[in-house]
Amino acid sequence: MVNLVEAQKPLLHGLMKLAGIRPHSIEIEPGTIMNFWVPSETIIQKTKKNKKITTTTPLSNNQCAISPDSTTEPDPNKPVVVLIHGFAGEGIVTWQFQIGALTKKYSVYVPDLLFFGGSVTDRSDRSPGFQAECLGKGLRKLGVEKCVVVGFSYGGMVAFKMAEMFPDLVEALVVSGSILAMTDSISTTTLNGLGFSSSSELLLPTSVKGLKALLKVAAYKKLWFPDRLHRDFLEVMFTNRKERGELLEGLVVSNKDTSIPNFPQRIHLLWGENDQIFNLELAQNMKHQLGEKTTFHGIDKAGHLVHLERPCVYNKCLKQFLTSLHAEKAQK
Repeated sequence: MVNLVEAQKPLLHGLMKLAGIRPHSIEIEPGTIMNFWVPSETIIQKTKKNKKITTTTPLSNNQCAISPDSTTEPDPNKPVVVLIHGFAGEGIVTWQFQIGALTKKYSVYVPDLLFFGGSVTDRSDRSPGFQAECLGKGLRKLGVEKCVVVGFSYGGMVAFKMAEMFPDLVEALVVSGSILAMTDSISTTTLNGLGFSSSSELLLPTSVKGLKALLKVAAYKKLWFPDRLHRDFLEVMFTNRKERGELLEGLVVSNKDTSIPNFPQRIHLLWGENDQIFNLELAQNMKHQLGEKTTFHGIDKAGHLVHLERPCVYNKCLKQFLTSLHAEKAQK
């Protein structure tokens, strides 16, 4: 029987290419490969006559590798925006409603974090810091010098690490449904409040019932899908279970080992007001901890999946923040 989620992938990939981004695989270091969706116009191959032509090299897994003779040259007239996905879906699935809204004015890069979407490593490090390190190195290899990073949920924690590790690369952050770090106290309080015994039970469901439970706490409105679609989604989107379980273990840190970095970047918290996983109280506390460079905007009638539930409102708020950044830079 055809897997309905797998069957729609070529359609989604086609829509992304129409929006102006294409998939490429980058070797971060030997044994570590990270997939990115990058602006089509940035992929350049230099011929022996120094002429530049657009090129892609298809791979069997529907990704594309950048050949040794290829370089990437971001459009200097377009600011770079990097969209980092959460734990339940790869990049373009998570950001499918934002990409097309941004590509006209921005160079949009959508990575797949390690053990999502074909990105892999033979390293044993499963920390958000290692994800951030690989992202930073990958963007540098793609020729990106400055970017605004937008992170959702798990991707938000990686985004915070990126901003801390690469202050010259990350000039601003937009974070939705996330926190600075998953401390053991926040983890316990959050899971107990939601009625789950572990992060894996919540974020790595093994049954239709488990996936429905995840969607119930992640969305403001009840989402109905036939059981077959739930089963197909489980089969396609929840691969690399062993490694993803290790990522969840590597996520939790002790309260005594955490501190609030002094971020030089502007940070915008863009939140679903009905988020049950990381609620408004957590968001407001984080805004206070991060200081005066941090702003907050709540979107009503939206839960943890705010960018999927209310994409038009989310996109409008995101673009307003990006426009304000551009205006500030123009005045300097």
